[in-house]
Amino acid sequence: MISLRRPLSRLIFHAVRMLLRAIEPISARLCMRAYLPLLRAMGLRMTGCPRYIALDAKFDDFNRITLGDRVVISQRVILLTHDYSLTAGLRAIGEAPETDIAFIRPITLGDNVFVGMGATLLPGTVIGDDVVVAAGSVVRGTVEPDSIVAGNPAQVVRRLSERAQDWKSRMEDADLRVDKA
Repeated sequence: MISLRRPLSRLIFHAVRMLLRAIEPISARLCMRAYLPLLRAMGLRMTGCPRYIALDAKFDDFNRITLGDRVVISQRVILLTHDYSLTAGLRAIGEAPETDIAFIRPITLGDNVFVGMGATLLPGTVIGDDVVVAAGSVVRGTVEPDSIVAGNPAQVVRRLSERAQDWKSRMEDADLRVDKA
C-alpha cells in the first residue's frame, strides 16, 4: 500500500507557508512565530531558536537538517541532503543500477550562523558556530567556527571576529537599520 502521509504533510506545509507569505511583509517576527513550529512539525531539528528562515528556503529532507541558535537562512537558500550523481557515476563505469541511487547525508548549522541569499549547502555540510556564508556560495564539507566563507566551492575568506571588528569601527559613520527588539 502506498503511504500518503509524507505527500499529505508536504501539501499542508506548502499551503500553510503560502498563508504565511501574507503575514511576512507585515511582521517577519510574527511570521517566524508560526513558521518555526511548522518546520519542527515537519521534522527539522532545532537546538536553539533560529532568528529568521526565509519562506522560500528549500529544505530537501527536514529530518536530516539541524539548526542551532540564532541562525539566519536568507531567501532562495537550498539545503540539499541527497546526491543522485552516484547513479550517473555508476552508469559511467558500466554498472548501471536498476533504479536511481542517492547518497544521503545530514546538514548541521551551529549557533549564530548567517546563510546569505541563494547559497546552496550540499549533503554532509557541517557549519560551526559564528559563521557567515556569503550570498551565492556553494558549501560542502566542514566550515570551521569563526569563519566567513564565499564562492563556489566556498572557501574561508576571513575570520568573522576580525571582520566584526572592522564593522564595529565603522558603525558610527554608517547608515544602519536597527530592527525593533
